[in-house]
Amino acid sequence: MVKYVFITGGVLSGIGKGVVTASIGKLFQFRGYSVDAMKIDPYLNVDPGTLNPIEHGEVFVCEEIWKFQPVPGQAFNIAEVDQDFGTYERFLDVYMHPQNNITSGQIYLSIVLKERFGEYLGKTVQVIPHVTNEIKKRIIDASRRRNPDILVVEVGGTVGDIETMPYLEAIRQLRLEYPRDQTVLVHVTLIPYLGTVGQHKTKPTQHSVKVLQSMGLQPDIIIGRSDKPLPEDVKEKVSLFCNVPKNAVISDPDLETIYDLPLIFEEQGLGELLCQLLGLNNLIKHDIVNEWKILVERFKNTRDVIDIAMVGKYCKITDSYISINEALKHAGGYFNTKVRLNFIESEEFENNPEKLSILSSYDGILLTPGFGVRGVEGMIMSAQYALKNKIPLLGICFGAQLLFIAFTREFLGLRDANSTEVKPDAAHPVVDLLEEQKKTQALGGTMKLGSRRIIVKKDTKLYKAYNSTEIIERFRHRYNIVPHYASIAEEKGLVVSSYDAEDNSICSIEIRDAWIVGVQFHPEFKSRPNKPSPIYLEFIRHILEDRKKKQIKNIYDL
Repeated sequence: MVKYVFITGGVLSGIGKGVVTASIGKLFQFRGYSVDAMKIDPYLNVDPGTLNPIEHGEVFVCEEIWKFQPVPGQAFNIAEVDQDFGTYERFLDVYMHPQNNITSGQIYLSIVLKERFGEYLGKTVQVIPHVTNEIKKRIIDASRRRNPDILVVEVGGTVGDIETMPYLEAIRQLRLEYPRDQTVLVHVTLIPYLGTVGQHKTKPTQHSVKVLQSMGLQPDIIIGRSDKPLPEDVKEKVSLFCNVPKNAVISDPDLETIYDLPLIFEEQGLGELLCQLLGLNNLIKHDIVNEWKILVERFKNTRDVIDIAMVGKYCKITDSYISINEALKHAGGYFNTKVRLNFIESEEFENNPEKLSILSSYDGILLTPGFGVRGVEGMIMSAQYALKNKIPLLGICFGAQLLFIAFTREFLGLRDANSTEVKPDAAHPVVDLLEEQKKTQALGGTMKLGSRRIIVKKDTKLYKAYNSTEIIERFRHRYNIVPHYASIAEEKGLVVSSYDAEDNSICSIEIRDAWIVGVQFHPEFKSRPNKPSPIYLEFIRHILEDRKKKQIKNIYDL
């Protein structure tokens, strides 16, 4: 029988429930249990695919596409999910399924369509029981898909939000229906440290727990987020006023690397406590724990430092690129190197082109993904600067398209080269909609999504990275490099290094005489701390080798 760990949040959003959820899953993996994870997002969008990254953060893409079918004859493609799914995949090293991302949009759409199709004939459709039953059904269906030993369910938002109330009520009902040892409720709250008085303050947590209790839910465990570890007297206070044992008050301090959190939790006895509450054997697999400890030490004890310029449109919130950020750190960790990320809004270059020279001070440039018109010229200018100065550059998806535009302007003399997404009437539309996208009108879940088989050319930088002529990576885009212009560009030093095996569209480009590579896919989604993405690994490896050669040359010059 599947055991459930429900995780709620209090005080404010963005305190790291996703990392807590993944870390709790890791504690069970330390004991050899199979784990799956689920995220509940209370917003009314069906999926996050049309949300602005500055508002919501990154949209993560799953390996598979799920046909969400609320009623017969009505189906919606879902592969785009909340960014926390990337955290789950990186910690647990499993492929998450899009069915495990519940949104209020999905729940209410299902209920409204069922009502219209006559499924509730004669009944008044209400939040209780119809909405809560639909939520419970989705949770149970997700647990049956893989039938894991433990399903960890994260509830997005904050306790007290109007949007989260039906989900908390559904959890209350499940906890009532199931045996006591089949569910655990973990509440993650902020316990701020006030430097002015030199104390942690527990009152926000107390109020948050009272709101939870008013909804019929008593947390079994409270995890306190703070910049510093929680002292014993603070744990005692939380225990007393929130009605949990002291050993169930767990400290979650700021850490050098998020991958250290499962070990921090383990030191405080959280894994043992969870097993005790769920009636599970607490037999730790020391080889799994030691392997994780070695991985964490690799991130903490670095010998070198490199600086990467992250040029993009959504740099106001670094979570917009969280999978890329982690993929770069994974690759750096492999070489015992700390990767410092420097986020640069591309509009800065449009307003002041002289600022482009700052790019020479970085070891490499990552041209980020995105959509729309704003900031595009600044990204193209960055790519042109890298091409002229042969600065190592990796372009991802939109970044690869803009790299191609920069190349055609710089080396083919096509000054009006552009993407039809940016300039529909461009004289040289070198990037255009994919053929299947030209008939698409709906924007939700209709992009080229999920994993695809890619054919890689030998003797290319991409082949050197993957060491294979066939790879599988994930996609999320509508526009693509136009083959006609790519053929012309190949005469001037550009290389098309891979194609989609199904539709033969261009999947990557590179420059023959410099380490400048653009990939239409998103390799960061499959990167793991213990298995870095091959192309990110090759990017960092080249930077380190290039810097070493320069250092040797400087010694000889002296």
